[in-house]
Amino acid sequence: MAIERRREAGGERAPAEENGALLLDYDGSVLPFLGGLGGGYQRTLVLLTWIPALLIGFSQFSDSFLLDQPAFWCRAADGQGNWTRAPGPPGNGSGNSSGGPGALPPALLPTTPPPNTSECQCQEWHYRIRAGLVQNVVSKWDLVCESSWKVHIAKFSLLVGLIFGYLITGCIADWVGRRPVLLFSVIFILIFGLTVALSVNVTMFSTLRFFEGFCLAGIILSLYALRIELCPPGHRFMITMVASFIAMAGQFLMPGLAALCRDWQVLQAVIICPFLLMLLYWYIFPESLRWLMATQQFEASKKLILHFTHKNKMNTESDIKGVMPGPMPNSVHRMDDAVGRKLLSVGSLPHLLQKLEELEKELTRRPKKVCIVKVVGTRNLWKNIVVLCVNSLTGFGIHHCFAKSMMSPEVKMPITHNFYADYYTMAGIALASCLAMCPVVGFLGRRGGLLLFMILTALASLLQLGLLNLIGKYSQLPDSGMSDSVKDKFSTAFSIVGMFSSHAVGSLSVFFCAEITPTVIRGGGLGLILASAGFGMLTAPIMELHNQKGYFLHHVIFACCTLICIICILLLPESKNQNLPENIPDGEHYTRQPLLPHKKGEQPLLLTNSELKDYSGLHDSAAVSDGMSENATANGMKSM
Repeated sequence: MAIERRREAGGERAPAEENGALLLDYDGSVLPFLGGLGGGYQRTLVLLTWIPALLIGFSQFSDSFLLDQPAFWCRAADGQGNWTRAPGPPGNGSGNSSGGPGALPPALLPTTPPPNTSECQCQEWHYRIRAGLVQNVVSKWDLVCESSWKVHIAKFSLLVGLIFGYLITGCIADWVGRRPVLLFSVIFILIFGLTVALSVNVTMFSTLRFFEGFCLAGIILSLYALRIELCPPGHRFMITMVASFIAMAGQFLMPGLAALCRDWQVLQAVIICPFLLMLLYWYIFPESLRWLMATQQFEASKKLILHFTHKNKMNTESDIKGVMPGPMPNSVHRMDDAVGRKLLSVGSLPHLLQKLEELEKELTRRPKKVCIVKVVGTRNLWKNIVVLCVNSLTGFGIHHCFAKSMMSPEVKMPITHNFYADYYTMAGIALASCLAMCPVVGFLGRRGGLLLFMILTALASLLQLGLLNLIGKYSQLPDSGMSDSVKDKFSTAFSIVGMFSSHAVGSLSVFFCAEITPTVIRGGGLGLILASAGFGMLTAPIMELHNQKGYFLHHVIFACCTLICIICILLLPESKNQNLPENIPDGEHYTRQPLLPHKKGEQPLLLTNSELKDYSGLHDSAAVSDGMSENATANGMKSM
């Protein structure tokens, strides 16, 4: 046994290991063989993952319109038949508003306490909705005054459904595949989404929105995983960002869609009905080939490879050089020489299929599927995932703090206090953040870009908490020359910077986690990171429900988390231009590297995987020395 282990350590491998080294190196061998993104079929599949992003954008931002809190008055007839105007919009306390009907904070942002109970004694309300609709959920069921808390519960329902959906569908996607999760999520979102439009009360609405969010999470997660697993290393980030831009297009188009529909039930149906087209994905979208090979389902992999070559109209007898005209890609050059020789030895498609058959015979027939809980037993992988989950939670959680500071009624800036101005301001900041991420991540990498945006978030948060309080104290002095407008301008500036950087932190954390999580548990890893982002977003309706009690402490806690995250980001590996890990041992090899490259001639403190030496033979040497005396020590002296 020891001789066999030394033979394996010396480079002599069993046939199954040789084939596995080739076939499990998906980015370095299989994907270039199929043409990478140069194949027309692969480009079509990527396009099919982009199109639903528009519908996802509509669904994610529908709460801003369905649950917008309108201005309301009491329709109580006096003796002369005139209508008397009762209390003004929530937060005004009077019927007259200097800002008109648009002088309310947006629906996704905190509101001040409702009018007094005596002012809410009314039989019939009159509403003026700002979000382009004639009627929404609030006006249909009179969710004002003592019933206003039901609006926040309705907002909870979609987010809580998303959180549970991410966690559960992520594990299912690792067990049964990405394609079944996508198709079943589409079927059930059609059922629950259309039933939402037929709700008879707010309880039914909130319950169905929970299940709609659950199914929407399955669509988001499965498309994200499929998109990542289709792409070669150099194109993963930009293809993911294109999907983000398409989702933002849905955010920008949502006000126009609401103005065309006019009624919330029609708007809900218009958002959900296009998902009917995604039922065709069952026939035109295959399972992830990378996931099939990582879980050692080689029979299905062989059929899918034949399907790819047929769709790409490839010559089945051509070798890999014929598949990729011109010089070999860098991913092939960077491979180990032994693996490169195996790749060239495979050559034509029949040989590749023969290797698949041999490997299938020598390995167990049962696919090797892994659950995300297996990550607990790892040394590095679980730490990387936890760090990124905390980053995602902090980024999306503190984003609400900055939004509340900028859109608060106390801030007397002319751009705010209007629904459309507030809505498009936040959408524009998110768009600018994604545009800035492209060059920053391209130049600094995933870890460097995440570190930069987290530092900006921490600075904006700390300056807003500390400097603005100092300015507020000096503005109270008669000779200071400072007014409240100076404080408001600084607050708005820091809020914009904070929203800009925190959005980038959240989005980049999700993408980073998708890259470093192995293929066999990528669904579960994505589920954890997206659920963490959902918990961060959940802080907004929680603060609204408590009428902003504890808001300052909320901001302080997230500001402290940003400082912790800055330190933890330095412990993460860099995944730019790296092959995706296929199994848990591959994910363990994603080790931390220096943030800055070492100088020429300088000994690096951290070795790369190729520089690590194999010490597996030490165990064999220990086995040989078993015949020595137990009392002998390392220097040959007997112990006393």
